[in-house]
Amino acid sequence: METKTGINWLKYASPKTFYPFAGKLIPWCAAGAAVLIAYGLYLGLLVAPTDFQQGEGYRIIFVHVPAAWFSMFLYLLMAMYAGLGLVLNARLSYMMATAIAPTGAMFTVVALVTGSLWGKPMWGAWWVWDARLTSELILLFLYIGYFSLQAAIDDKSRADKASAVLALVGAINVPIIYFSVKWWNTLHQGASVSLTKAPAMAAIMLQGMLIMAIGFWLYSIAVILIRVRCEILERDSKAAMIRQD
Repeated sequence: METKTGINWLKYASPKTFYPFAGKLIPWCAAGAAVLIAYGLYLGLLVAPTDFQQGEGYRIIFVHVPAAWFSMFLYLLMAMYAGLGLVLNARLSYMMATAIAPTGAMFTVVALVTGSLWGKPMWGAWWVWDARLTSELILLFLYIGYFSLQAAIDDKSRADKASAVLALVGAINVPIIYFSVKWWNTLHQGASVSLTKAPAMAAIMLQGMLIMAIGFWLYSIAVILIRVRCEILERDSKAAMIRQD
C-alpha cells in the first residue's frame, strides 16, 4: 500500500522496519504529552470554576474521566491487535497487544483510585458494588489476566494465541462498562460528554478534560512504542539464542 507521497506503509508491519520508525515518534509524543497534560491540569485545577453542587472536589474528573476513557479504549485497541495477530499471524500485532496491556491496566487503576477519591465525599463511601465500578474492576482483572497468561506460557507463539483469545472474549466487558449507567440503576452519574447531547459542563471544563485526554493519548503512544521496541529486542534476542543452540 503506497500513498501519493510515495510512502509504503505496509513495510512498517515488519518489526525490523517498525523499530526505528517507533524510535523517531517517541520523543515527539512524549513532549506533546508533557505539554498537554500540564496545560490540562492548569485549566482543570486553576482556571475552571468551582462546581455549584460538588464544590472543589469535582476537579478530580480532569484525571478520572480521561483515565476511564483510556482504560476502555486501550483494551479495545489491545483486543484489535490481538485479533489481527490471530487472523494474519502477524508478529508485530501480537507485540503491540502485549505492549498496550500494562498501560491500559495503569489507566484502569487510576480510574478506580480517583473514582474512589471522588466517591467518598459524593456518596459517603470509598467503594460500592455499583455496576460501573464493578465492571471497571473486572476490566482490571482482564488486563492482569492477559499479561499473566503471557508470562505463564513459555512458548511465545502459544502465549500470544491464548492471550489473544482472552482479550477478544473480554472485549464484551467494555460496552457493559459504558452502558452500565443506562442499563441499571447505579450511583455513578451519567456521561459528562456525549456525541448526541450538549455537554453538561462549562466550556472551560470540557476544554480542560479534552486536552487531558489528548495528552493521555500521546502519553500512551509514547509508552506503548517504548514497550513494543523492548518486546522486539527481547523476542529477537531469544530467537537468536535458540538458533545458536
